[in-house]
Amino acid sequence: MTKTINFFLFIAVAFSFEVFSRTEALTDCSHLESDHPQKAKKYLMCLDGNIEQLERNRQTWITKLIMDTEELEKNTGNTQLMPIIQRGMLNQSRYMDDACKWRYLKELPNSTRAAKVFKRCKISFLQQHIKELQTNF
Repeated sequence: MTKTINFFLFIAVAFSFEVFSRTEALTDCSHLESDHPQKAKKYLMCLDGNIEQLERNRQTWITKLIMDTEELEKNTGNTQLMPIIQRGMLNQSRYMDDACKWRYLKELPNSTRAAKVFKRCKISFLQQHIKELQTNF
């Protein structure tokens, strides 16, 4: 039963990688950029779409890492990896949020510019983290 579940999880993850490899290109939002609050709304929504896409892609790579680690634990008995990976993921998320928040706060009281800076920052960090997750050290 466990082998069947693992097989289906592997197929789902493999399919996810194929889908993401085709849709990895982000939407170009630069033509929507504006300092006017009403016009900037479309730009911010476009950035939100890119963030959602990157978050899904990031989660797929995290899932792959966890599945690979679980398989390694099962084969070798090394149970030290998973807690370190989980702690690393948590710390990465916290760092990303805090690094973008201080950039947001720095731009206040202009909330439109602050939101743009925050979202661009988050996109940059997500892209970097995905690249790290894809690298097999």
